[in-house]
Amino acid sequence: MTKPGEAKLSYLFQKAKWGRFELKNRVKYGACCVSNYNTRDGHITPRELARTKVIAETGCGMITNQGAYPDPRGEGKAYFRQVAIFDDKFLPQFEIIARAIHDNGGVAIQQILHAGRYGGIDLGYCVQPSIVPQTLPHFRSPREITREQIRQTVKEHAEAAARAVKAGFDGTEVTSFMGYLLANFNSRFTNQRTDEYGGSIENRGRFMRELIDAIKQATPDNPLILRLNGAELMDRWGGNSEDECFELMQQAADCGVDMISVTVGWQEAPDSSIGRDIPPGHWNRLAARAKKLLPEVPIAFGVRLPDPVMANECIKNGEFDFWEVCRPLLADPHMLRKAAEDRLDEVRRCVGSLNCLSRLFRDLPYTCTMNPALGHEVEPEYAITPAAVKKKIMVIGAGPAGMEFAVTAAQRGHDVTVFEKSDRIGGMLTGYAANDLANRADLQSVISYYEAMAGKLGIALRLGTTVDPHLMREMLHDFDVAVVATGTALHRAALPPTEDGRKILDGLDVALGKETVNGAVAVLGGGKVGLTIAESLASRGHPVTIIETQKRLAGDVMPSFKWRHTAWVEELKIASVTGARVSKVSAEGVHVIDGKGEKRIIGADTVIAASPRISNHGLMNDFEWMIDELHVCGDAVLPRGLGPSIHDAYRLGCRV
Repeated sequence: MTKPGEAKLSYLFQKAKWGRFELKNRVKYGACCVSNYNTRDGHITPRELARTKVIAETGCGMITNQGAYPDPRGEGKAYFRQVAIFDDKFLPQFEIIARAIHDNGGVAIQQILHAGRYGGIDLGYCVQPSIVPQTLPHFRSPREITREQIRQTVKEHAEAAARAVKAGFDGTEVTSFMGYLLANFNSRFTNQRTDEYGGSIENRGRFMRELIDAIKQATPDNPLILRLNGAELMDRWGGNSEDECFELMQQAADCGVDMISVTVGWQEAPDSSIGRDIPPGHWNRLAARAKKLLPEVPIAFGVRLPDPVMANECIKNGEFDFWEVCRPLLADPHMLRKAAEDRLDEVRRCVGSLNCLSRLFRDLPYTCTMNPALGHEVEPEYAITPAAVKKKIMVIGAGPAGMEFAVTAAQRGHDVTVFEKSDRIGGMLTGYAANDLANRADLQSVISYYEAMAGKLGIALRLGTTVDPHLMREMLHDFDVAVVATGTALHRAALPPTEDGRKILDGLDVALGKETVNGAVAVLGGGKVGLTIAESLASRGHPVTIIETQKRLAGDVMPSFKWRHTAWVEELKIASVTGARVSKVSAEGVHVIDGKGEKRIIGADTVIAASPRISNHGLMNDFEWMIDELHVCGDAVLPRGLGPSIHDAYRLGCRV
């Protein structure tokens, strides 16, 4: 029987013929590079198997397992805990993964990932077509791969593909995404060879063609997918043009590749490709071009395309054949089931914060801002289970932490009431989202999700209600548990003194539109809140100066998003003074002492304090002797941000 959402998204959920396989829908789970959940020597762990079980149950018609490096030397290894597939000793765990995918009706694909320029993490060097110096300092020094080594590398890829099929996978995939070895040979930037593997685009594509041929010979009855750039975004470094990218796709198609996954960008690319500053659907034109160029080749695509409704429309319009999705299913593994049941308002949307990549690039297991259980699927403590004792719980504060706790606790069967002093939920995120120059719908979706879940779970919302000891005494016997999720407050005692009737505005009040901003602006604090306010005001025509005590701006910004704020500051001509202390604010402006001890005055009609902020947890003392259980979560514990607040509140919700 067709479910209501399947009828609405009929193109996404239609069955698809792919060679000898019939896929139950047109959704391909993308490999997401690696998880870093595994052992240093490449073995798959119970943590990884538990995560993979969740992936297998997402409902995708095709599921691509994370990239495994194919060489025993580890030249292809990009991450400390990347899985390996260069020996049969690794196969038992791969067999478990393939079986889990098949048991859930999916076609199983194993990705082979040789990182090339970004590999050799345990070796101190990397291999690539030519010795092209690294533009990012944390990668290894390059060595030029020889012809003999090229032949060996091709052989190892073919053997890895055969090994994957032996483990039960239906086919394999080789990726060039993010600038790995295949991309290194294809690109003019990293391939400056003068032999038959370099020079012309035909020669640069030779390695790719040999890979396809070798894998096809090793696994003649099994499909091969290639992930190829539609745009490298490497113009600054002399990389391939888009036209050259599509010429390489044509070469792959001519060699009989069974599907092309269109990707965008390298790790070194100076332009954004997948962050929330890129509007959803921005890169769809690349998939459409690939489909027009290669009408007979199945095209998979999903770069910055988090919405199943948009994906359904793209498939309907013939822009691509399969929606390739990874991070949105990390954020909400149940997204497809919710879409099929017409419950998209219950989906935790990927907000494009790049927390996952920020952790991977620091050799940590990846996690997700929106999904606290990701990576902890093997731990019973992270599962939402029925409460042993049903409790009446009051939550004080309707920001992300308060609402995450409320949703989690309600799902366990508790009776939850949320008290919020303002007239809406969202807390500080409301103001932050309204001023973010990136795709505001991403952050606003967090609030929409909590609104929808509160309604569906019967969570009572008492807005416009300030909770204090007086109110608590009135409700003394109404609740068993109180959770303080009151966020942060501006630390006014730490602000500089003011003269001449000058006023320092609270950055949160400005973000929420509670204060009027005039003329030139000085923003005290260059963290993410200060930057967001400064960028928003500068985009509206205000001259803005940021004053920061640290040596650099963006100290609390997600590592993979720092560069975006740096670029906005430059584009919007926002002045900044770092390593500085503000001594006072007077009629003349903001008096600053810089790191060299030099004094200066920055003229400003409006002065805004984005920091310092302190945890607003005074109610913990007030309520200590007034209720059975008392807890605190989110920024009320320590000012941190969206991800830690959600994770903190979820963990508390799982155990109360």
